[in-house]
Amino acid sequence: MIIPPEATAHADAALPSLDLDLIRKYAVPGPRYTSYPPATQFHTDLAAIDLDGAIAADSRPRTGGPAPEPAHPLSLYFHLPFCESRCWYCGCHTIITRRHDAADAYLDDIAREIELVSRRLDPARKVAQLHLGGGTPTFLTPEQLRRLAGMVRTTFSFADDAEISVEIDPRRVTAEHVEALRLLGVNRASLGVQDTNPAVQVAIHRIQPHETNIRTIEWLRGAGVDSINVDLIYGLPLQTPESLDRTINDVLELRPNRLSVFSYAHVPWIKPAQRIFDKMNQLPGPEQKLAMFGLMHTRLKAAGYVDIGLDHFARPDDELAHAQRAGSLHRNFQGYSTRAGASLYGFGISSISQTDEVYWQNHKSLADYRAALREGRLPVERGYRTTTEDRQRRTLIMRLMCDRRLDFAALGRLLGLDVPTTFARELASLEPLAADGLLQVGAAGVVVLPAGAPLLRVIAMKFDAFLQPGLRRHALTV
Repeated sequence: MIIPPEATAHADAALPSLDLDLIRKYAVPGPRYTSYPPATQFHTDLAAIDLDGAIAADSRPRTGGPAPEPAHPLSLYFHLPFCESRCWYCGCHTIITRRHDAADAYLDDIAREIELVSRRLDPARKVAQLHLGGGTPTFLTPEQLRRLAGMVRTTFSFADDAEISVEIDPRRVTAEHVEALRLLGVNRASLGVQDTNPAVQVAIHRIQPHETNIRTIEWLRGAGVDSINVDLIYGLPLQTPESLDRTINDVLELRPNRLSVFSYAHVPWIKPAQRIFDKMNQLPGPEQKLAMFGLMHTRLKAAGYVDIGLDHFARPDDELAHAQRAGSLHRNFQGYSTRAGASLYGFGISSISQTDEVYWQNHKSLADYRAALREGRLPVERGYRTTTEDRQRRTLIMRLMCDRRLDFAALGRLLGLDVPTTFARELASLEPLAADGLLQVGAAGVVVLPAGAPLLRVIAMKFDAFLQPGLRRHALTV
C-alpha cells in the first residue's frame, strides 16, 4: 500500500469524535518524548559525556553537504525557580520563598553561568529562541527582569525574528512587569491558569480569580505581546467534566492563540507534595479523567483550534499550525516548537541543554549549582551522549510526534539506512495498533490515523529501545 503525504494533512480535522475505548485500552505509563533518549537515561559520568568537546563540536560549521554551513542557531532557556507558594500539583523544580531579594543572588549565579557558557560559544551565532520558565519568572521584580534582559542582550546576538517567550503567573504580575519583559523583547507569553473553579483552586492551593487572568491578557496585548498561550490541567482534585466545561468557557473568552492542555501527572514518588491529594481523596477516577480528556478535545476543536499533538492546540493561523501543515514542526524540552535546528542552552538550576549529540542537565540543588560556579565549572550534574542508533530512533520518534507519519524514503535518505529493514522488529510491533485502527503501515511508510492521534506517545514507544514495562518512571500517557 502506498501512503500519500496528503493522507495526514489536517488529520485532526477528520476526527469526528474520540474513541475513548481505545484510549482507555492504551493509557499506560510512558515518556513525553521531549527528548530521546528520555531524561530518565541521563547519568552522572560527565567524563563520558565530554561537555567541552560537545560544545566545541556544536560551535563548528556543519559539514557533509556541498559546502560547510554555519553552526546551528541558539535556543536559550532560563530557569527562574522561585514561587511565593507551592501549587500542590506542580512537578517543576521550584524554590518556595517570599524573599524577593533571593532572586538578586540567583541573578549573580546566572551571570557567572552566562560567562562560562558564552566563552565557549561562537559569538556570531544568532539566538533564534529564548524562553523564561519556572517556577515563576514574574516572581522577579521588574527591576530584576530588566537586569536579566541587560545580561542577555549584551552577551548574545538575536535574530530579527527571534521568538522570545515567558511563563507568567497572573497572580504575580503587574503592568510594570509587562513593560520590563518588553525590554527583553518578549513576543509570546504563556499563562498558567489550570482551572477557574474556586473549589478546585482551593484544593490545589492556587487561588486565582478569573478577573486576574483577564487583566493580565489585557496588559500583555496592550504592550504588543500578540501571541498568548494558556495552560490548563485536567484530572485535578474536585474537577468534574461539568466544572471543566465551565473552565473551558472562561478560557475561550480570552481568545488565546494556543492552549496547552496537560493531564495531571500524579507522581508522588517523585514529588512528595502530591501525597496530600492521596490523603484528601479528591482526585477524579480514571473514567472521569478520560471523560475530561474527551471534553477538552471536543470543545477546543469545535472552537476552531487545531490539534497540534499531545496537549497542544493552536489557532489555524498560528505558527504551530502552519509548521504542522508544512512538516517543519519540532519538539524539544519546551514542547512543540517552530524553531527546528537550534541548539538548546539552559541556564539555572535543573535546566537542560541539548546539542545534536549530547544532553546535559544542571544541578537541581541550588547549593551544588552555586558550588560549581564558584569553582569556575559548568554547573552540570548529569547528561547523556547519544549513539548513532539513539539519533536514528530519535528522528523516527520525533517525526511521529510532529508529523504523525514516517516517510521511509525520506528518512532513508536522511539517515543513510533502509528503515523497513533496520527497524523491522519495531514496525512489526505496530501490527496490533494497526489492527485497532490507530495507524496504517505500508511499503511507503507509516501514517497515524485520526483514532491514533491522541495516542502518539504510545505509538512512539514502539521505537524506544530503553522502555522497560512495569517500571514506575513515567506518568500515564492520558
